[in-house]
Amino acid sequence: MAVEARLVRRSDVLLTFRVANHRSIRDEQELSLVATEFNDGSGREAHVRVAGRAVSVLPAIGVFGANASGKSNALAALRFMRTAVLESFADWGKHPETVPREPFALDPSAREETSLFEVELLLGQPGRKTRYTYGFELSDERVEAEWLHAYPKGSHRQVWFDREAGRPEDEGGEIRFPGSGLRGRKDEIKALTRPNALFLTVAATLNHRELVAVHRWFVNNLWLVTSQHDVENRTEWTRERLTGQNTGIEFRERLIRLLAGADLGITGLTTDPDTGEVQLLHRTPQGVEQPLDFWRQESLGTQAWFAFLGPLLHALDRGGILLADELDSSLHPRLAAEVIRLFQDPDANPRTAQLIFTTHDATLLGPTVAERPLDRDQIWITVKDGTGQSTLYPLVAAKVRKDDNLERRYLNGHYGGVPRVGAGEFARTLASPEGEEKATA
Repeated sequence: MAVEARLVRRSDVLLTFRVANHRSIRDEQELSLVATEFNDGSGREAHVRVAGRAVSVLPAIGVFGANASGKSNALAALRFMRTAVLESFADWGKHPETVPREPFALDPSAREETSLFEVELLLGQPGRKTRYTYGFELSDERVEAEWLHAYPKGSHRQVWFDREAGRPEDEGGEIRFPGSGLRGRKDEIKALTRPNALFLTVAATLNHRELVAVHRWFVNNLWLVTSQHDVENRTEWTRERLTGQNTGIEFRERLIRLLAGADLGITGLTTDPDTGEVQLLHRTPQGVEQPLDFWRQESLGTQAWFAFLGPLLHALDRGGILLADELDSSLHPRLAAEVIRLFQDPDANPRTAQLIFTTHDATLLGPTVAERPLDRDQIWITVKDGTGQSTLYPLVAAKVRKDDNLERRYLNGHYGGVPRVGAGEFARTLASPEGEEKATA
């Protein structure tokens, strides 16, 4: 009981993420979930001070942009970092002289440059949080650099470890432990760290007490939810959660309330005691609840909403980060807006779970402050230049005012992130010989 109480109070959060040379992201880009002076109330107190200032954390941010502008690659970079931390010791060991990274493909020289990944985290209970900065750089053959800094006493930095690749014949490169911040079996872990394995992964494998806490953040976070591609897997996961022995009544009741509240005609659900299959209940004109076969009779939208609710409730229950790629592709704009408001609401989201989503849906920007679910500093834009490189920047960099019609200004191209296509341009291109020659060229 006491353990459960401690778990309930814990709320780990992501402050910033940096990435360079991954897929369409060539130059270093940073995504921040720290509230700014442009925040209008969504920020949550983080119970920590940075550079003498209290920090507030954003429970949600949205990344807007045109097709192929790099929105999904920003989420993919976070997922790659998670995969590296979880798998570099065991899975990368099957090919000991390679690292399965994805550098920028449109410039051959990018293959010779490292790929960078770094997160800044707040881990622990309110009033007892510690800030960490963890990152690494990768080449095709090895880990070229890796570092972990901790701030257990506020602004004073402790370098827990710092790694450089060193010479090719060095096993794990040079790993240093300045100061006395990191305790435990450091030299033993260092000796077992291959050139293409992360020191953090090896340390967690050997159950290093202090480093396991940072590693656990990657284990429990960054669940990627895509549009239609993984609906079946998420449906199965939600079904297992419903029928599992450790599932509380509260999860089932909240799931039913969110299904019924989406105006899909759903009044409840039932699970087959033998197969565990889920059937959603609908009210007939005669006032009788009728179950429908989930895969044959329910709409794609209903299936997508059910599949989305499992991960959503899991994140709200335990805290952590939900990555939703193309939130608008499977959810009606009003449902998408309500999902954002769930994360914004302190009562519905007491653990400060965080939502990072990509979208094309400009209605989520709202014509007025009252109609948009996001504050100005929760909106990010991606653009791709003529060389295929993606840039990620916050909307507030455009000096937006609180009362601006963000939806209209975004669609009119004031902030970038929209296709540069004029009305009727496709039709003119197909109809005219000049357009045909231009397309061929």
